[in-house]
Amino acid sequence: MTDTLLPQILVDKAREVVEANRKAGRHVAVAESCTGGLVCAALTEIPGSSDIFEAGYVTYSNAAKIDDLHVSQDVVETFGAVSIATAWAMAQGALTSSKADVAVAITGIAGPGGGTESKPVGTVVFARAERDADPDTIVADQKHFADEGRGGVRLQAALCALELLMP
Repeated sequence: MTDTLLPQILVDKAREVVEANRKAGRHVAVAESCTGGLVCAALTEIPGSSDIFEAGYVTYSNAAKIDDLHVSQDVVETFGAVSIATAWAMAQGALTSSKADVAVAITGIAGPGGGTESKPVGTVVFARAERDADPDTIVADQKHFADEGRGGVRLQAALCALELLMP
């Protein structure tokens, strides 16, 4: 019987995140869309993750992003669900809705459908928000995971999100 349902690379990265944040005395939150809770699952695979893991929000639909994370409907309509503006607002919403010190958001197009010319399948946007940080400092990035397949896009996105949770 296996100890984990998740790929070992993901569990190993989550272990690094838990240990580093425990050492730093930080609590984390995650707002996920295209990864559907994969980052939260990875963190909770680690015994003792409750020391650092505050909250996870899976906001797959635009309505959930707006209702649960207080992302402005104008932001979603103007920039789209897969945008730096939306990811940033998701991270801010997760931070505001929790007692975490840092929050990371992930939104993207895992495929196989849903892509456009400007946002092809494999496009994923990340953002990190930190409590008491300068509000003008936006930590966000857009990546493209080409030819990964749905599972590969989600795995790569989860690994990037975990990296953003490192102190």
